[in-house]
Amino acid sequence: MRLIRGLHNLESIKTRLAQGCVLTIGNFDGVHMGHQQILNAVVSQAHDRGLPSMVMLFEPLPIEFFAPQKAPVRLMNLREKLQALQHTEIDYVLCMRFDREFAELTAEQFVNDILLGKLSVKHLVVGDDFRFGKQRLGNYAYLQQQGKWKGFSVSDRPTFTVAGARVSSTRIRAALAKPDLQEAEALLGAPFTFNGRVIHGQKLGRQIGFPTLNLNPKRLQMPVSGVFAVTVDGIAENPWPGVANVGVRPTVNGHRPSIEVHLFDWHGDLYGRHVDVRLEHYIRPEMKFDGLPSLIKQIEKDAEEARTYFKTH
Repeated sequence: MRLIRGLHNLESIKTRLAQGCVLTIGNFDGVHMGHQQILNAVVSQAHDRGLPSMVMLFEPLPIEFFAPQKAPVRLMNLREKLQALQHTEIDYVLCMRFDREFAELTAEQFVNDILLGKLSVKHLVVGDDFRFGKQRLGNYAYLQQQGKWKGFSVSDRPTFTVAGARVSSTRIRAALAKPDLQEAEALLGAPFTFNGRVIHGQKLGRQIGFPTLNLNPKRLQMPVSGVFAVTVDGIAENPWPGVANVGVRPTVNGHRPSIEVHLFDWHGDLYGRHVDVRLEHYIRPEMKFDGLPSLIKQIEKDAEEARTYFKTH
C-alpha cells in the first residue's frame, strides 16, 4: 500500500492510473469487518480488471470540519488507520484534505473533476449509505446514473451484520464505552489496539514503584477509558504484558487523554518509540483517589489482577 497525500501528488502514479482504477471512498474509522468487506470487493474488482485499487479518505473527517463539537470520538487516528490499511491488498490510499474548497464541490463537480478527471475511475465500490458533494446531495443512485452516461460502473455492498445487527463505527464506540472488549473484537475483526509514541511524563509512576510508559495518542479523546490488562507490540520479539490506565488521571488533576502503561518485569529506555497497545482484559473504571497511598494500593491490586489474567490466558 502506498500513501498519496492530495491530488497534486497523483502525478507520481500517473502511469499506473493511465487505464483507470477501482476506487472506494469513506472515513474507514476502525477499518472494521464491514469496511473489510468493501476493501475485499475493491481488490477483487481491481484484480479482475487488471487495474490498481485505491481508497480515498479524508483528513480531517467531514463531520470534524462541519461540526467539530458534534464529531464522535475516533476509533483510529490517521496513523493507526494507515497501519490497518497497510495489512490489506489495497494498492493506493489517497488522503484528501477536507477543507472549505473541497466541501463546496457539487456532486457533479466531484464526479467530473475528481473521479473522472483526476482518477479515471472505471469502477466504484461504496457503502449502501454513501453520500457526497455539497449539501450531501450525491448518493448511490446518482453515481449509477452518472456511470451509465460517463463510462464507469458502481456497486454497493450489502449491510454486513454480526449477531443480527449492522456493523458500524458507532456500534463499536458503544461497545468500547461499556467497555465490552469481546463485542468490539467481533465487530473489528481483531482486539482493539491503539498506537502511541512514548514521551516523557511526570515520572510519578517511577516515584511510587510502578514506572510507566507515557504515550501520546495523537488525539483529543479516546474511545475507551479505565484500567486494562494489555500487551504491547513494538518493543520485543513477542507482545509484552502489562497493565494500563487509559483516561485523564483525575487523582493528579489530569484533563487531556492520558495513557500510562506499566510493563511487567521490563527494564530499558523506550522514549521516542512508537508502540501498539492491545486491550486484553478490562479490570476497572478510572477512579479518583483521596491521595497517593490509596492510589498505590489500588495499582498493586490492578497489577496483580492483570498478572493473574495472563497466567490463565
